[in-house]
Amino acid sequence: MVEYYQALIPAFVASCSSYVVFILITHIGIGPTWNFPVYATPELNDFFYAMLYALAGTAAGWLFIFTVRQCRALFKKFRVPIYVKMAVGGLLIGIIAYYVPLSRYFSHDELNVLLAEEFTLGFLLLLLVAKILAISFTVTSGWRGGFIIPLFFVGATVGMIVNQAFPGQNLPLILISCMAAINACVTRTPISTIILLATLTGFQHFIPIMFASLTGFFLAPKTPLINAQLGVKE
Repeated sequence: MVEYYQALIPAFVASCSSYVVFILITHIGIGPTWNFPVYATPELNDFFYAMLYALAGTAAGWLFIFTVRQCRALFKKFRVPIYVKMAVGGLLIGIIAYYVPLSRYFSHDELNVLLAEEFTLGFLLLLLVAKILAISFTVTSGWRGGFIIPLFFVGATVGMIVNQAFPGQNLPLILISCMAAINACVTRTPISTIILLATLTGFQHFIPIMFASLTGFFLAPKTPLINAQLGVKE
């Protein structure tokens, strides 16, 4: 147990320090980052619905993992310098961004746009595919960057699709469940997913997020996507 505490304390100190620096640089304050829909008083059935909605997020997680692995294999076949791969990846990302502008960047601000505006089901499906491809090309062609926030954007897009396909449901619950499930499925970090989503969205009820995160975690592929979890160097 002592070893775990020795590992946790430096992680807590580093995360708190980096968070303070981020707040000072961006001036975004310590409140919720995204203008999330207000979640009504939770009901007992919400916990079961959270797991049900999480299935859609988990399915998107499987699709994302499959796409990344296919892109990774594709780029490995090209025996060319890394800057050529990066140029090809940048070109593909640029083409996607040109036709689907909402898929640009790392989706911190774009998620607020997604939540604020009305989109058709067809556009949401296109956005889902475009964003998954954009993230996959970024992380497999040599560019550096994480995909936690982009995954939350993909999860929110899936939630919007579910809400469009089955109107009249609890939109905040759908969104938070899909966002939690896809991130836990891909990164295998259900605890940090709960903390991140509760902080970034202002969603104060942990239980639905926990149920959705665990659903994505337990239904994730057997082999992790992240090389560090496999003990493999990048």
